Amino acid sequence: MDNEKDLVKNDSGLGAIKIADEVVSIIAGLAATEIDGIAGMSGGVVGGIAEMLGRKNFSKGVKVEVGEREAAVDLYIIVKYGARIPDVALAAQENIKKAIETMTGLSVVEVNVHVQGVSFPEEEEKQEETRVH
Repeated sequence: MDNEKDLVKNDSGLGAIKIADEVVSIIAGLAATEIDGIAGMSGGVVGGIAEMLGRKNFSKGVKVEVGEREAAVDLYIIVKYGARIPDVALAAQENIKKAIETMTGLSVVEVNVHVQGVSFPEEEEKQEETRVH
């Protein structure tokens, strides 16, 4: 944990409270998966291809910068086909801001949403193919 940036708060006078960046990124990732229209998180662009990641590792696709009292979040997502991207992004921003501020007491100064791709409904296509044959 020596390499991690930690949040240190001395407001209580009882001692220091440290919240690791990883904790804040997990909170943001969980809040993002609650939004309808987000198909998954993206680990970034590798060789020009957005890589879909499962929902088990909630900190994937989330980058945070945590200061003493503030946090900034970058979220990399894959949006479901047919979802209105501005609505999905706004809902994600609001939910992430609310979750982090409620759980940590930090002030979230920005939540940047990076849409890395669109997920198409493969399951529906497969079901239609089996009905035809």
